[in-house]
Amino acid sequence: QVQLVESGGGLVQAGGSLRLSCAASVRTFSSYTMGWFRQAPGKEREFVASISWSGGSTYYTDSVKGRFTISRDNAKNTMYLQMNSLKPEDTAVYYCAGSRLVRAVTNRRYEYDYWGRGTQVTVSS
Repeated sequence: QVQLVESGGGLVQAGGSLRLSCAASVRTFSSYTMGWFRQAPGKEREFVASISWSGGSTYYTDSVKGRFTISRDNAKNTMYLQMNSLKPEDTAVYYCAGSRLVRAVTNRRYEYDYWGRGTQVTVSS
């Protein structure tokens, strides 16, 4: 059973930064493509960023390019999302997700088979 646990969310002013972490309880973490999604109140869950098993490839949704950085440390079974220049529209519950189905980065929700419970990020104006 794979468990993903997010941490690092909180309340920050616009323009500030947060670093989210996703800890995975699986020995084969390095074989998983990983991703971050977010869901704002009343909206669908949307893709934020993805990283390949090696960390060599990354992919971002347009609205976070240049502000967010996804990374992973396979030795620590942990993935990160560094979020800079935060905006009120970044307010959402952020979820980490893992995929055994694909080796490349992906923004498709159905290609992720493991999900965390989420961490709240609130950006005040």
